[in-house]
Amino acid sequence: MNETKNEPTGGELSALHDRLARAAEERGLIDVGYRVVDSPVGRLLVASTEHGIVRIAFEREGFDSVLQALADRVSPRVLEAPARLDRAAAELDEYFAKRRTGFDLPLDFALTRGFRGEVQRLLPTIAYGHTTSYAELANAAGRPRAFRAVGTACATNPLPVVVPCHRVLRGDGSLGGYAGGLDAKRALLDLEAAA
Repeated sequence: MNETKNEPTGGELSALHDRLARAAEERGLIDVGYRVVDSPVGRLLVASTEHGIVRIAFEREGFDSVLQALADRVSPRVLEAPARLDRAAAELDEYFAKRRTGFDLPLDFALTRGFRGEVQRLLPTIAYGHTTSYAELANAAGRPRAFRAVGTACATNPLPVVVPCHRVLRGDGSLGGYAGGLDAKRALLDLEAAA
């Protein structure tokens, strides 16, 4: 008579993953930890390094592609590590519940360089519930004619929502583009306007 092993349940697999992730974290084996959070603008992948949040991605960007890019550009030691991102998840929940108007998370700008990085570091200076234009942001960055480059910096912002590129509009007041799609940009602006 053959004995069959019992297959682990989903709960057992989840518990095992959590134990392995904690052990890897304690031993310093995770360079990029990530988790997926639900939000009113869809599921968001949130990833961090030891320096801070390095990437926030909308599901439409393709989480597998985003994780591969992190492995290629930051480190191949990428692991789902939800506990590492508890604070980020809590702050995002507070933001979407209109209980937070700014983020107090450490940020890792490892994925940006040059003028794009300068622009992305300026984005948090745009007050909650306010907007600015690409041209005004170019002026604030000291390069008044670089409004197209500002648009590119916003389009390549690796930290949307937390680094609020959604607050930048075209000069005529229209939305422009957004990595999460125009519905997500509109939803974020409406959320902030209603607060």
